[in-house]
Formats: sequence, structure tokens, C-alpha cells
Amino acid sequence: MIVVTGATGHLGRLVVKGLLEKLPADQVVAAVRTPEKAADLAERGVDVRHADYTDPESLVAAFKDADKVLLVSSSEVGRRVAQHQAVIEAAKQAGVRHLVYTSASRATTSKLAVNPEHKATEELIEASGLTATILRNNWYNENYADTIKQAARTGSFVGSAGDGRVASATRADYAAAAVAVLTGEGHEGKIYELAGDVTWTNADLAAEIGKAAGREVTYTDLPADEHAKVLTQAGLPEPLVGFIVAIDGDIKDGLLAETTTDLRTLTGRPSTPIGVTVAEVVGTL
Repeated sequence: MIVVTGATGHLGRLVVKGLLEKLPADQVVAAVRTPEKAADLAERGVDVRHADYTDPESLVAAFKDADKVLLVSSSEVGRRVAQHQAVIEAAKQAGVRHLVYTSASRATTSKLAVNPEHKATEELIEASGLTATILRNNWYNENYADTIKQAARTGSFVGSAGDGRVASATRADYAAAAVAVLTGEGHEGKIYELAGDVTWTNADLAAEIGKAAGREVTYTDLPADEHAKVLTQAGLPEPLVGFIVAIDGDIKDGLLAETTTDLRTLTGRPSTPIGVTVAEVVGTL
């Protein structure tokens, strides 16, 4: 039996659907904070169980009889380590055989802004003694959906990433890799650095948006402090402004630029180019 945490989230739901293409529904458990949001999965025969990262007892119950658990990292930045620790301890208590965790690129060695909590989680997993597989996901194409929409409408966008390159892929790509690990053999103890096959810059992104929108789209690179001012003036909350500018700085420093073969090897296909995602997003406008 395979349990997927965060199964109503963007990534978790894709993993569950991928598992259903390979396994009977009664072998798949969707562990979710709000079971009502997983009604569509329950209708397909998936066992939907209540599981809250802040409620250890719910986690132990959700993991009952599980052979494998996919820990989809929490979206609550600043609270992730404690929440992930609760999942790890519950997995041990429930006798889970194999834990799979969605981490971040070069989590233990890179200075990427999101990495401290992922590094701490990987260390907790190692200390737990659980058999585990770490999936270090690079950036998601979908992270740029709002930028794509805004630029398609206005013809421009700004940032502070310079000529930094991003080796991104789609959530569906990363979900397919998770499904391959959860349903395959020989992945125990492995760390996979998952990234897109092709890197791109913000200038490349502007060109793709322009192509999809049928208009000229320009990218303007700003110093980090000016970028922060623009975002603040646009009404974004201070923590989000700081995060966006920090990530652009990381991209400028090349922290998301490394391509690997791990994603393609696990999924058996090329990663999805940013241009495909751009066309899909623009097509919704």
C-alpha cells in the first residue's frame, strides 16, 4: 500500500493519478488535511484518510498498513521542519518500510533560499533509520504562471535574475518521477537530482511569452533593491517580496542552472520545455 501525503495539492494529486494508472485503487491512499477536497479520488476507489502535519495521531492512523509513504514537502515555509519531523516519526511508529521525500535542488550543499528546511528534513530522515529515497526537485515551470499572464497582458515583466539560467520542469514531470520510484524497485537509499533537460533565462521566457501571445514581450533586469520596490508597489506582502528577490538572486548565481539525467531516466521521456507551459498558460487568458 502506498500513501501520498498532501494528496489534494498540485503535486500530490498528480502523483495519486499517476499511481492509479499503474496500481489498483485499493493500493493507493490519499492522506489529506481536508478529506472533502479529495471526493473525486474517493469516487475512483482511493482510500482517503485524514492526515494533518500538525496532528501526529492523525498521521500514525493515516500510515496504518502502509509499505511506502511519499512525504510531499509542506507548503508552510518556516514551519516545514517540525511538520516533516511529525511525518517521519509517524512513519517509524506505523512501521512504514520506505519513505520518499520531495526535497529541493542540492539541498545539503547549495545556498538556495528554500534549502535550509529541506536540508534539515533530509538530516532528520537520515537520523531516523528509515529506508528512504530523496527526490530533489529543481524549479517548477508553473512557478512562473502569474508572470506569464501578466507579461502576456502588458508586454513586459521585470526581475533581478540577470542572465541566470533555470533548469525547470513541470509538476507533471516531477510527479511522474515520484510514481516511478514508488512503483519501481532498487530506489532505496538513493538521492535523485531532478531537473529539466534544457535551461532558460528570463529573456528566453519573454521570447516564449511573446510567441504565445502574438505580441512583443520584453524583460527588464533590475538591481535587487529596485526589484523589491516594484513588487512592493504592486501590493505584494513583504515576506513574498523578499522570497522572490532572493530566488532571483539565487538564479543569477546559477543555483538552479544545473541539468541532470535523473528526471529523464526515471520518467523515460524528456522534460517539458518552458515554452509548452507558456503556451498552456497564455491559452487560458
